[in-house]
Amino acid sequence: MTSAELDSFRTEVRDFLSNNLTPEMRQAAALGFGIPKAIGQEWHKALFDQNWIAPSWPKEYGGTGWNLMQQHIFNEENALAGAPMIMPFSIGMVGPVIYTFGTDEQKKQHLPGIMDGSLWWCQGYSEPGSGSDLASLKTSAVQDGDNYIVNGQKIWTTNAHKADWIFALVRTDKECKPQQGISFLLIDMNSPGIEVKPIVSIDGLHHLNEVYFTDVQVPVGNRIGEENRGWTYAKFLLGHERAGIAGVARSRRAVEALREISLQESDNTGQTLAQDNDFVRQINLGEIKLEALAGIESKILNAMSNGKTVGAEASALKILGSELQQILEELRVKAVAYYAMPFDVRQIRGENNSACIGPEYSVTAVSDHNFGRASTIYGGSNEIQRNVIAKGVLNL
Repeated sequence: MTSAELDSFRTEVRDFLSNNLTPEMRQAAALGFGIPKAIGQEWHKALFDQNWIAPSWPKEYGGTGWNLMQQHIFNEENALAGAPMIMPFSIGMVGPVIYTFGTDEQKKQHLPGIMDGSLWWCQGYSEPGSGSDLASLKTSAVQDGDNYIVNGQKIWTTNAHKADWIFALVRTDKECKPQQGISFLLIDMNSPGIEVKPIVSIDGLHHLNEVYFTDVQVPVGNRIGEENRGWTYAKFLLGHERAGIAGVARSRRAVEALREISLQESDNTGQTLAQDNDFVRQINLGEIKLEALAGIESKILNAMSNGKTVGAEASALKILGSELQQILEELRVKAVAYYAMPFDVRQIRGENNSACIGPEYSVTAVSDHNFGRASTIYGGSNEIQRNVIAKGVLNL
């Protein structure tokens, strides 16, 4: 596409966002994964009705047919507008696994609900003691006739308390190498024997959970692909997860917000932060890191557009993007200073109608900072990502 065509497309996206993104949606977007399900589904439906809910999917399964640059522009404009995230577990993760490796029956059963947002999914990967070392997972699935009997525990399961289904990695063979004895199951969260226990995270919100499986019966027909080949499908899924984790547009919005905040807030000498050379220097350093990250992302996008396979390079985006996120969130807490102290989860959730003690931009500063501490862990810890780069790029 020409530059003029891409500019026209960007305008179309901006017009859609302006006409469909409500103040309530923007406010709820600050909750991230903790967004109320009803509001999340409302925004999902707006994109679905526009046929824009699955930009990266093949057209035969409801995708837009956009090229990578159009997808990039769409994601960038959504982030800059402060739109709620589309829960990634369905559209971004299990959906591509199902349409790539699933049976026709599985596609018919699951893809419509994933597309229209009527069914929510969660991801059953991590376990106590099996996070970054995911291949050591112990949740078992033993075949009994037409069913698997699943027993075990998953942890840090985002939105398990809201989800209708969970896609889970389970051990179906204990005698072979760890990666070779894992299968990929689709499990109805209403199945008898599933118990969900909440984990209130450091940001004060509830979106994480423990999930226990006790003699849960799962039809063999709910297995994706071949038995004991789940590790292959898991790696495919994680590639989709990490490729979009750089968060360039989100960080660009954060930099712009910091510059606006610096005009409003003052340091201990009474001058605005915009006049504080050290604070401005820290913003500038963050922006330099951002532009470097954007350049790497653009290079990878161009490579993908030319048909090249991207592997370990996605790990670099994850490392740099998550570390930049933490830098910018820490700067916002510094900027709002004592306004960050009266942290009220009810205010963030919209349950407290009293006026904010500080400016509106201070309300979620601590919450975002606290949750952001985990950004270098989830999606594959940055330490593990460096190992991936060492092995896949440097051949170490």
